Amino acid sequence: MGTIVQVEKLRKTYGATVAVDDISFEVREGEIFGMVGPNGAGKTTTIECLEGLRKPDRGTVRVLGVDPQRESQTLRERTGMQLQQSNLPERMRVWEALDLYSSFYPKAADWKELLAQLGLEEKRNAPFSKLSGGQKQRLFIALALLPDPQLVFLDELTTGLDPQARHAIWDLVRDVRSKGKTILLTTHFMEEAERLCDRVAILDHGRIVALDTPAALIRSLGAEERVVFNVDGSLPAGFEKALSGAVRVEVQGERVTVHGKDGRKVPLVSEVVSLLTAQGVRFRDLRTEQPTLEDVFLKLTGREMRE
Repeated sequence: MGTIVQVEKLRKTYGATVAVDDISFEVREGEIFGMVGPNGAGKTTTIECLEGLRKPDRGTVRVLGVDPQRESQTLRERTGMQLQQSNLPERMRVWEALDLYSSFYPKAADWKELLAQLGLEEKRNAPFSKLSGGQKQRLFIALALLPDPQLVFLDELTTGLDPQARHAIWDLVRDVRSKGKTILLTTHFMEEAERLCDRVAILDHGRIVALDTPAALIRSLGAEERVVFNVDGSLPAGFEKALSGAVRVEVQGERVTVHGKDGRKVPLVSEVVSLLTAQGVRFRDLRTEQPTLEDVFLKLTGREMRE
């Protein structure tokens, strides 16, 4: 499996602000590679350096074997780009956008086939302003696929979409990869990265703080299980101390979460239910949860809000 993207010690600053701080990584042929991180972590700046839209202050960037700054035209013909903020004239019809953009490439894909593949045939004559959020994103994916690219950049692809549209876009991304394309995406949604990506880089303050498969990143937390339930009133004093082993109890209003290490002699859920029953605590909506990529993300980047 070849290397599609090679980045070594990439750095980009804006005045005194360090957006990307000497990061290195590679993207392999045929994979879906994700970048996640809080707002301002450097995701979009990194992807724009790879696309040739921003010039790095220092470091080496090779995309499909070329320098994005020196050979930008060659790169445009071999990559597809869906930018974080994209727009089209309100009155431009779907077919007009595809027909116009296909004229930009010497070996453009058949836009009529893309129209069918992306489920936009019924919207062929619809103006851009009349499309739903999901339909607009499908159109932008179609535009990104017009050059029949080897590598597709998807920047915050499903931001603002409802769950149904988001899942439809996920299916579409998997279908694009199945056709032999390599995909590099950024996202705010940890579930999206966990479901779609072969490998994920977690960025924070311009640095890569973790890079591996979603499963390996989750395992790095250490085996843990959670028992979540709601209570009427409050927990009795000493509830946490009454549980065996190393546990941690979080209470948010009526919602209680008990964290415990896996591999216990008595399953955590059994012990929690037994203790609640013995103490006469009325509980409901009890369920168990396993660690997710979001848990990894929060552990590495913190829980405070970012602007």
